[in-house]
Amino acid sequence: MPELPEVETVCRGLKQHLVGATISGAEVLRVDSIAHPTPEEFENVLPGHTILDVWRRGKYILIELSGKAGLAGHLRMSGRMIVVKKKTKASKFLRVRILLGDGRELHFEDMRVFGRLWYKAPKQKWEEVVTALAELGPEPLTDWTAELLGQALAKKKQAIKSALLDQTVVAGIGNIYADESLFRAGIHPLRPAGSLKKPELERLVIEVRKVLNNAIKNRGSSFSDYTDADGVNGNYQNKALVYGREGEKCRVCTMKIERLKIGGRSSHFCLECQPLKVKAELKPRQKPKSRTPAR
Repeated sequence: MPELPEVETVCRGLKQHLVGATISGAEVLRVDSIAHPTPEEFENVLPGHTILDVWRRGKYILIELSGKAGLAGHLRMSGRMIVVKKKTKASKFLRVRILLGDGRELHFEDMRVFGRLWYKAPKQKWEEVVTALAELGPEPLTDWTAELLGQALAKKKQAIKSALLDQTVVAGIGNIYADESLFRAGIHPLRPAGSLKKPELERLVIEVRKVLNNAIKNRGSSFSDYTDADGVNGNYQNKALVYGREGEKCRVCTMKIERLKIGGRSSHFCLECQPLKVKAELKPRQKPKSRTPAR
């Protein structure tokens, strides 16, 4: 599933291509791709709106339309939102076509049909239409702190890896970047979430931000079906330190990367760099160290 960096990359591309464009029509080719309202209403209410802005909340794409209306999307496992030129041959997985006044089209493609689109009427709030938005935790790149993370994890016995995937704890982080962040912070994915000390929480928040920003610079990862708004794959997977590298040598200590299942999800880690047993008292480091590859 596309995570925060992939969705952020898509939003930036859509914003560049779509702001100022007017919607001239909409065609729903797969009815279950529309979460709200009905497919017929969706086709009728979109035309005439001008696209004013595009941004991200968690893994959701939010498109602001004129008249205080809006369009939201979630890519789920295999969804794509791409802008194509007039007369471009459509993919066989095209589910929704949105026509623009200049002849271009915004295509919502989805091979597995798990992705969804929502239309927000002018008098509605985003959370009233996309109810999951109200449950999202803080954004890791902006309003997230070690204090907030500590409060969210207090007394939690679940593995820290599972806690990072909980969208009510922090929004947008998924499997790939949770593994990468925990490795760089030197925290084993099975550590009980509530056992992390203040220095570890501070280090983890710092490393999450570094990992996510680095992934955004590389336009996300393309382990699955993800592409950006231009249909281009991401490149972060080629820079991953642990994810997808089971059996390979750790780039920090040369031990082999291991993999185990936590909450049904694969987790990659280095037992040397991320020891499971830690001392009861951890002395704060003056500057949190990143787990960077040895040269």
